[in-house]
Formats: sequence, C-alpha cells, structure tokens
Amino acid sequence: MQNNSIKVNGLQKSYRQLHVLRDVNFEVEQGSIFALLGSNGSGKTTIVKILTTLLKQDSGNVTVNGFDVLSKPDSVRQSISLTGQFVAVDEILTGRENLIMIARLRHLSNPHQVTDDLLKRFGLTDAADRKASAYSGGMRRRLDIAMSLVGKSPLIFLDEPTTGLDPEARIEVWKIVRELADNGTTVFLTTQYLEEAEQLADRIAILHEGRIIVSGTLEELKKLFPPAKVEYIEKQPTLEEIFLAIVGKKKEDK
Repeated sequence: MQNNSIKVNGLQKSYRQLHVLRDVNFEVEQGSIFALLGSNGSGKTTIVKILTTLLKQDSGNVTVNGFDVLSKPDSVRQSISLTGQFVAVDEILTGRENLIMIARLRHLSNPHQVTDDLLKRFGLTDAADRKASAYSGGMRRRLDIAMSLVGKSPLIFLDEPTTGLDPEARIEVWKIVRELADNGTTVFLTTQYLEEAEQLADRIAILHEGRIIVSGTLEELKKLFPPAKVEYIEKQPTLEEIFLAIVGKKKEDK
C-alpha cells in the first residue's frame, strides 16, 4: 500500500472577504510527482505556503510527511525543501559558496563533499567558482533547486519552477524533476504551463476559483473529454483542451 506524503482535508483560507481556498481536498503519494495546475490567482501559491508552514489555514486538516502543519511546524520544515517562484540565490556568492552555506545551515558534517556532488549532478562544476550574478536564468534555477536538495529532503515543493525560463532551460528543469522522482523524492509541483504538467506529473489536480474541480492521472482526465473521431481514429485531447473544457463547464454551471 502506497504511503501518502501529503494529506489535505477541508482546507480553507480567506483574506477578509476574499475566499482564496474553499474546501480543498487531495493526497500526494510518496515518491510521485503531483502537479497542481491553475491560472494566476487561483490559489496555488497559497496552498504551497500552508503546506510549508509559511501561512496558517483558517480551517481544515493538513499533514506533511506525517506531521500536522499547525501542531508540528518544525518537524514539517525539517522534512521538506522549497523552491519558490523567484530564484533565491545569493548573487554576491559563487555557486559553490551558495551550496556550502546551505549545507552548513543544515549542520551537515561534510558540506564540501555535498557541494561537489550537487555541482556535478546539476552540471555546474565548470561554473562553480563564478558569482551567481553571472549565471544565466537556467543556471540560476538549477543552482536554486540544487540548494533545495541539500540534506536530501524526502519532499520538495517547486512553485512554478520554470516561469520565465527559455524552452531549453525549461527542459533542463524537467529532467531534474524526473530524476528526483526516480530517486524516491516526492515532488509537489505548481505550474500554469499545461504541457509541463502533461510531461511530468503522475497525478494532476486542477485548481479553479479556490477549489480543486478535478484530480487524477492524465489518462483519467482524458476520459472526461468528449471523444472526437476522424476517419475511425480517436483523437487524443491535450491537457490544455481538457483544462479549458472543464473550467468552461464550471463557469457555465454557475
């Protein structure tokens, strides 16, 4: 039986009169890639902030790696890593110095060895002793994710990790995400890029107006799309077509 890294039941969050999250429910299996898909302002980042203890929910039960986010926030933080929408590297330091700093903050006994391993893994060895300010956007994002992996957290949150990257750099990040999952790391990915979720995710949840309106594998979501046949060949819908059809239907139902 597969264990769950994340369990969310009845999650709600409001800012004064604005209801950001309304009865959100989902689970994330250990070792899987879970994609939370939604447009800007749908509440994706709010969910990430609650799951990573940066924000408290109004109501609902949320556990991360078996720890309640409200009663055991320190245990949650020690068992996760977070890469936000904006690259959080120190541009005054070199790539190597950034990684060593994080390794020391995590009190690892071998920060230099950990740093060398991550530099090699992320293809940054040749640029290790250059200041991060001289890195390209893709290199900064790779360094940012590498910093998140210091200490080998079993669960990593990637909040729109490829926003602003060119196609080549985006594909590099996709490769890293797949390798993380292949090595047993659970990946919680938020994105507004439909192709990204289609390429990476084991399960996809669509968040719309503060609610998860559908969740499942790509194949399960495809079954929600009316089949179209041309000359006896069934057309396979893209995730973009599924997303627009579901969101459009929800708007019509109001």
